[in-house]
Amino acid sequence: MPALNIAVSTRPDRIVVLVAGDLDVDTTSHVADLTRAIDLRGRVLTLDMSAVGFMDSSGLHMLLVLRRRALAEGGTLELADVPRQALRLLDLTGTRDLFTYADHHDRP
Repeated sequence: MPALNIAVSTRPDRIVVLVAGDLDVDTTSHVADLTRAIDLRGRVLTLDMSAVGFMDSSGLHMLLVLRRRALAEGGTLELADVPRQALRLLDLTGTRDLFTYADHHDRP
């Protein structure tokens, strides 16, 4: 069982998902499954990554799919407190500018 913890808090216009652990091939499906159940119409989905230790290409793929879905549903995906290693991956792949960023939000 992958070591991943996910906490969710909701408000009328925003959903904050705190991810703690690694976003890799073993864990991204858990985040994808949880976020798939969230209605994003007109809402901001903030993915708080402050407790993410590592992200590989599977994590990046999950973020790109989630971003595309949010846009298609009229919502917004926002990344908060992205760790340096994940930012480096975004830079290396030329995807950093595709995302909206926040410094921090209320955590669940």
